[in-house]
Amino acid sequence: MGTTNPATISNVFVYGSLLSDDVVCALLSRVPPSSPATLPHHHRFSIKGRVYPAIIPVENKKVTGKVLIGITPPELYILDTFEDVEYERKTVDVFLNDGSEKLQADTYVWQNKTDPNLYGEWDFEEWKQLHSKDFLKMTTEFKEELELPDSKTRVATYESFYQGISNDP
Repeated sequence: MGTTNPATISNVFVYGSLLSDDVVCALLSRVPPSSPATLPHHHRFSIKGRVYPAIIPVENKKVTGKVLIGITPPELYILDTFEDVEYERKTVDVFLNDGSEKLQADTYVWQNKTDPNLYGEWDFEEWKQLHSKDFLKMTTEFKEELELPDSKTRVATYESFYQGISNDP
């Protein structure tokens, strides 16, 4: 069993809360190697009422993020469950940031391409200051739940978690 079939290992392009090593570590119990990357012809939006972003295809726009390298099938399952029904996993071509190398990666694209709740831009630095602490708690809760036999969906975890937090700015 010593060899792994390379086809089962994935690269995953992340662009939102998963840019945070803490969030990735809470989900996967490790921080995989990563490389800065750009996804062409997509735009990263904020979502009304959510602290995480969405990307959808938009000509001539680009999304900066990073590629998590060497994601195993069980880890991909955790990410799929975390991204839940709001996103669909798609295979895309990303460019590593020195521009030299094109890489295939999976990424999570917002299902509803005409969602009226998408607006503006999403800013990782702002998210880090305002939301990362709570989001990390929610993620840790989600991961603990996931290991239970009848775990909630991520959307349910998110909603029950954020109901418990006051909405004061």
